[in-house]
Amino acid sequence: MCRLLYVNSKKDFSISEYLTKFAEISKNSKEFQGHGWGFAYWQNNKWNYYKNVIPIWEDDLTRFGNSARIIAHARSAFNDEGIVVENNMPFYDYKNIFVFNGELRGVKIRETGRIGAEKIFNYIKRFDKGNFCEAIRKGTDIIKKKSSYIRAMNIIVTDKNTTFVYSHFNEDEEYFTMCLKKEANIVVVCSDPFVGENNWQPIQNNTLTELQCL
Repeated sequence: MCRLLYVNSKKDFSISEYLTKFAEISKNSKEFQGHGWGFAYWQNNKWNYYKNVIPIWEDDLTRFGNSARIIAHARSAFNDEGIVVENNMPFYDYKNIFVFNGELRGVKIRETGRIGAEKIFNYIKRFDKGNFCEAIRKGTDIIKKKSSYIRAMNIIVTDKNTTFVYSHFNEDEEYFTMCLKKEANIVVVCSDPFVGENNWQPIQNNTLTELQCL
């Protein structure tokens, strides 16, 4: 399954520094993460988006400059199907940016979307009445009840001011546990700790974490 990354800093950082670390994690993952990638980055007072169907470790990561916030996704397509750039995350609308890692089976909900992850995003938005934290909680609870089995359902979604990290999995704890590194001036969430770095904390299973933007 896929790999996820979120970085938020009080000061601009080099985007390529963090994407390079993320690319190393993706390339060395025990599951293939080379079905394309994408990310959103805050620059010039707006969100910018980039997606490519090539593996992240084969792309030129030096061209994006600096940012104070990024959210990225390296894709492992289910059954190696639907490998087109339109299916790459992040998915986004006028308010939220969404990335997903997991696998659900026998899901009995009806929703629009090109792939399962986009359907989950759209389904959660149904419950947004001004509190997206509660929308995630309610939407994921229903999805769990209406699925025959969930291997994992890990989500990072961010808006202008807040980021939510949702973790749920039923197997392979080492692989599906996301990690958080929180310091005074920067917060990083990733599917795996960066190689050679300390002070990472595991995000507990079956939790919804709210992070205010720095």
